Amino acid sequence: MKFRAHDTFFIRKGWLSKGMKAVHSKPDVFVAKDENPMDVLGIGSNMVKSLRYWLVATNLTEEAFQNKHRVQKFTGFGNQVFKNDRFMEEYGTLYLLHYMLSKNEEDATAWYFFFNEFNMSEFVREDFVTALQNYVSMRGETVAIRSMSDDFACILNTYLPRYKTNPTRVNPENNIDCPLGELGLIDILDKNKKTYRKAIPAPETIHPWVLMAVMCDQSNDRMEIGLNELLTAKCNIGKTFNLDAITMLDVLHQVEKLGLVKIIRTAGLDVIQLKQNYSFEECVDNYYECISKID
Repeated sequence: MKFRAHDTFFIRKGWLSKGMKAVHSKPDVFVAKDENPMDVLGIGSNMVKSLRYWLVATNLTEEAFQNKHRVQKFTGFGNQVFKNDRFMEEYGTLYLLHYMLSKNEEDATAWYFFFNEFNMSEFVREDFVTALQNYVSMRGETVAIRSMSDDFACILNTYLPRYKTNPTRVNPENNIDCPLGELGLIDILDKNKKTYRKAIPAPETIHPWVLMAVMCDQSNDRMEIGLNELLTAKCNIGKTFNLDAITMLDVLHQVEKLGLVKIIRTAGLDVIQLKQNYSFEECVDNYYECISKID
């Protein structure tokens, strides 16, 4: 479990792209003695530590040892993003980054908990912190309440655009927003009472191959998956994308139209059948190939 590793800095627009570009040209950028990483990346020292954390938490990079020095290198997923959408402008890339973050119980525990274990659809900060505290203590761990509260604030900043939280202070040229705020996964219910809710994203923004990537990644090589499992299982499409049953069927029909799955709701069955067992990497490649044809 890991909490507050972001140092209260959420992902800013351009950060991950900047970090990947730096890692690509200089794998030891975060620990190099010959060049100050603050100068290379153009951000402060605490932000450098935060960026290093976010690159790993989103599974774009992993840390390895090279000549006895700790370096960053691209993961397979990181290579795919850097090759196809290094500025992270596509909805599919943002959803995949969100998936990587929300399933990462080890490095982004609060994110994993929020989307997979925390079942309140409407909540205030205290609801989340209390539930997370119980989750942590049941696993024999102890975490400072301040750290959990800071994680909650960071989750809000990750998924709530500034034009919703501070509409009068928004500068269109300011890049402080997190790109994942475009997904619409959290909304404000009552600004004065600081009440929030999990929100269902616009179905048309979730590409069929992105759904396939998550379903195949979670399928354990099974060719048949229950609809209830897709909706309620941890890290599957329902939990990851805040889908209700109606919206999930809506987006699954789009996957079916591509001939990738068959939805079966007869003879007491409520399942999908995968027409082919793709790997996560194949689904991501197919997503980028698909959108390149549209462009």
